[in-house]
Amino acid sequence: MEVFGSYLSKIENEAHRTRMREVLEWVKNRFPHMETKVAWNQPMFTDHGTFIIAFSASKQHFSVAPEQAAIEKFSAEINKSGYSQSSNIFRIRWEEPVDFSLLEQIIQYNLKEKADCASFWRK
Repeated sequence: MEVFGSYLSKIENEAHRTRMREVLEWVKNRFPHMETKVAWNQPMFTDHGTFIIAFSASKQHFSVAPEQAAIEKFSAEINKSGYSQSSNIFRIRWEEPVDFSLLEQIIQYNLKEKADCASFWRK
């Protein structure tokens, strides 16, 4: 988690920083084989050099970016959890509960679908 230290230190609101750390730690603990990095000013997780998921903090929420294919696949579940979404991200307001089951499903989907992917992004 040290790789995310500089990113987390820039989140001014302590409660938001703690919440983001909890989410990132959950991902790392649940999927310890994934690599961690900060790119495009976002903490992200990769597997065999391919993008799996990224997060970013905003004033009112944090965004989850699993790529458009995963957003499309889980759009109904994202809506059911009460999160707003666009074609590439969904947003979890700081005061909303995190649906870790949904996060796990999305990450598992990306790991499976990108198991043979040789590029960073889907083509």
